[in-house]
Amino acid sequence: MQTINIHETQTHLSRLLELVIAGEEFIIAKAGHPVARLAPLRAFNQPRQPGALAGSLKIADDFDAPLPEPIASAFRGEQP
Repeated sequence: MQTINIHETQTHLSRLLELVIAGEEFIIAKAGHPVARLAPLRAFNQPRQPGALAGSLKIADDFDAPLPEPIASAFRGEQP
């Protein structure tokens, strides 16, 4: 994986994107320190399946119960 600086990335973005489309990856560096990775997106192998987690999650009976007053007052920005 090749490291390139930000200036080079800005100057040659179109060329770099063509290389990324071909499968290459680059590390973008600022002052010699890596800050980002330029890589091709990987396609999802399977489409999302609605309801795939049905039955595996549990919501507590008191999920939407009012918060205890000390916590509620903190959310309102009041001093406890």
